[in-house]
Amino acid sequence: MSFDQNAFLIIFTASLISISCGLLGVFMMLRKMSMTGDAISHAVLPGIVIGFFVSGSQRGLEVIIGAGILGIIATLIINWLKTKAKVQLDASIGITFTLLFAIGIILINLLAYKVDLDQECVLYGEIAYLPIDLWITDAGFSMGPRITYLAILNLLLVSTFIFLLYKELKLTSFDESFGMVIGLPAGAINLALMSMVSYTTVSSFEAVGAILVVALLVVPPATAFLWTKKLIPLIKLTCGLGIFISITGYYLAYLVDSSIAGMMVTVGGLLFLGSAFVQYVLPKLGVGTSLPVNPLER
Repeated sequence: MSFDQNAFLIIFTASLISISCGLLGVFMMLRKMSMTGDAISHAVLPGIVIGFFVSGSQRGLEVIIGAGILGIIATLIINWLKTKAKVQLDASIGITFTLLFAIGIILINLLAYKVDLDQECVLYGEIAYLPIDLWITDAGFSMGPRITYLAILNLLLVSTFIFLLYKELKLTSFDESFGMVIGLPAGAINLALMSMVSYTTVSSFEAVGAILVVALLVVPPATAFLWTKKLIPLIKLTCGLGIFISITGYYLAYLVDSSIAGMMVTVGGLLFLGSAFVQYVLPKLGVGTSLPVNPLER
């Protein structure tokens, strides 16, 4: 493959993942649960280890299934601690992901000490390897990068999920109590959202790394929120920022010969800081005006 082909594949796949994460991240941010994605990315380690021993491969379907189940379990534990045990949300997240992550490390030390499986190889991917991680059919034909197909599937699933439950997600994100009063199953909707976040996180961080997945869940929605207080423009701007971060991060990493994922996260962080400076610092200096803090509208 030429450099241009590799660049296109990496940018295209990163953009798909950034849109998927951003769409979910908007509703996670509105629910004040943005860092749950970080908890899930670590809590799934026991599921990855179990899936590895079932399939004998780090890339088997069993690994994704095992990690997805652990992600849902982590979500249920966090939700139970928050609603039933009355533990603060941040404490619930911290307790859950550290406990499950520690169990995963113990399983690796006990069961996988003779094989190439550790917390780094199962948690931190490298998107630069995407063009050589090919989907080979049984007949020996190359169908292209495996992760690209997975990213397309993720985007289709996330888009369908949000399209079907848009009104319910909007109501329960803005006012969960009101949603329950009018008969919406707020708990089931929250579990469905967290399950989708769990699946998207697990299926994405093998390619781009856990840190970049968490950044894409949090940074684009938070940056977009500084510029608009309406939900539809917020979603659109979040997707646009995700694509911009993917393109700019890749070419900056290429120019300075650095980590692609690391540069994408850096670009996202600088975008957020720049937006915060324009919106809240410049007005105090008498330059420009900041957005009014109004309740979110449609």
